[in-house]
Amino acid sequence: MARIAVIGAGLGAMAAAARLAVAGHRVTVYERGDTYGGAVRRFERDGFAFDTGPALLPLPAVHRDLFVKTGREPLEDVVELVQVDPSSRHVFADGTAVSLPNASRAGVVAALDEALGEGAGRRWGDFLVRAREAWDRTRRPLLEEPLWPDWQVLAGREPYPAVPHRRLLRTRRAGTLAETGAWELRDPRLAALLESHALAYGLDPRTAPASAAVLPYMEHAFGTWYVRGGLRELARAVYERCTARRVEFVLGAEVTGIAEKDGRVAGVELADGTAAGADFVVAGVAPAVLARLTGGAALRPAHGVAPQAGAPSRLTVLLALRGGRPGGTAHRTVVHTEDREAELDALFGAAPALPARPTVTVLRPDDPELVPDAEHEAVTLTATVPAFPADRDGSGARDWGRQADRMIEVAGRAVPGLRERVLWHEVRTPADVERDTGALGGAVPAPALAAAQGRLLHPANSTGWEGLFTVGGWSHPGGGLPHAGMSGALVAGLIVEGPEFRGSQ
Repeated sequence: MARIAVIGAGLGAMAAAARLAVAGHRVTVYERGDTYGGAVRRFERDGFAFDTGPALLPLPAVHRDLFVKTGREPLEDVVELVQVDPSSRHVFADGTAVSLPNASRAGVVAALDEALGEGAGRRWGDFLVRAREAWDRTRRPLLEEPLWPDWQVLAGREPYPAVPHRRLLRTRRAGTLAETGAWELRDPRLAALLESHALAYGLDPRTAPASAAVLPYMEHAFGTWYVRGGLRELARAVYERCTARRVEFVLGAEVTGIAEKDGRVAGVELADGTAAGADFVVAGVAPAVLARLTGGAALRPAHGVAPQAGAPSRLTVLLALRGGRPGGTAHRTVVHTEDREAELDALFGAAPALPARPTVTVLRPDDPELVPDAEHEAVTLTATVPAFPADRDGSGARDWGRQADRMIEVAGRAVPGLRERVLWHEVRTPADVERDTGALGGAVPAPALAAAQGRLLHPANSTGWEGLFTVGGWSHPGGGLPHAGMSGALVAGLIVEGPEFRGSQ
C-alpha cells in the first residue's frame, strides 16, 4: 500500500483518487479552497442556483466507467441524467434558426434541410461520416492511452480525410477547421455551426486542425446530457464516492512545494509549514502552479510536449428572471455573431480584446431545483473571452460589465423580452476562474487534438520526476469533463500497473 498525495480536488483529481483508493492505496487530497470540484462550482442566491463552470455532460460513459470500477454502481444510481433534446438550437447571423435533435443523424439531416435548404443536411451528414473516421483513427492513442514517447505519430498526419478542393488549377485538402467548413459545407451557416464547436473550447477555427472535427462528432455520436440539479451534483457524487472509499480530504490546505529526493518525489509541503510524506504525488493543477511547486526548471515535461499557451477564458452571466420557462424551450441555444472574422480577430489577435458582437451560448435548463418556484427562470449566458490576469485593483470591472451587457443584448435574439424579465444578474469573470482553478488569467484548457505539429497535445501524465504525475485538463488528454475523467483513469493505471500500462481495454 503506497501513500499518495493528490493536489487539488477537481473532477480529474478526484477520479484518480477514487480509483487509487479502490486499488488499496492510502490517498489524501489537499485542496487549497474550502470545497471540492475545481471549476465545477455553484452560485446560489434568492432561491436561484447556477452552474458557474461546465453545465452539460458529454460522453457520460467516462463517468459511468468510474462508478462501476470504484463500486459496481451505475452512475444513474447516484445522479439523475437527462438527455438534452434538442441537443442545441442555433440562431444564425441572418436570423435563420434550427434545432438539432440529440444523437440522431437522420433527424439532424432533416432539420438542416428544412431550415437551411435542401442539400444542407446531406453535406453536414457527409461531414460527420468523415469526422467519424478521424475519431476512429485517434480515439485510442489520443484519449484512452498514456502519451507515449513516440507521441510524434499524433503530431504529423492529419487524421481527418478532407475532401480535395480544386482552386486555381491546384488541388488542396483542408488543413484547418475553417477551411473544412468553407470548402466542404459550402454554406456560411453550416460553417458557423462547425466553427462554434471549436470556439466553445477556446480554439480559433482558422488555426485549429481539421481533426477538430471530432468535437462535433463526439456530441453527435454520444449525445448531450444534463445532470438534474446541475453539474455540481456530479462533483458531489464523485466526492462522496471518494470518501466512501476512504479517501481523506484536507480542505483549506494549500500545497506550497513538492519535495524531491534523488529524482523521485518524497511528499508535499504545506503553507502552514508542515510536510506530508508520499510515495506518489498526483498534481491536478495548472502549469504555472506546477512549475512553482517544483522549482520551475527542475521539472521537464515528459516526452517533450510543452503545456499549451495562450488559452482563452470564459465570461459567464447568471440571470435571475421573472416569469417561468416556456414549454418547448431548448436547453441550449447558440446565438452566432454577425461578424465571425471580427470576433476571431479580437479573441485571437496579437492584442486580444473583447469582441463587440460575441457568440453567446444561452442555457435554459428545465429544472425546478434551480429556481424558487415555477414563476421564475434561471438562465446562464457564456462567451469565450481572452484570459486576463485577475483584476486585483478592480480596473477591469467596467469592461466586464459592458461585455456582460453586450451578451444580454445578443441573447435577446433567442429569448424575447429578456431585458424586461431580469430581476438581477451576476457576472463571473476570468478572475473568478483563476481563483477557482489557479490557471493564470482564468485560462480554460482545450481537449487534446491530433496533427498541427502537436501544438494541441498536452504534456504526458508522467513527468520528469519519478513518482510525480499530472491529472486534469492541463495534462493529457486535455480539457473538458470527459477528458478530465480519462486523465484520472490513466494516472491510476500508471501508478497501479507501472510504465507497462497500456490504457483501458
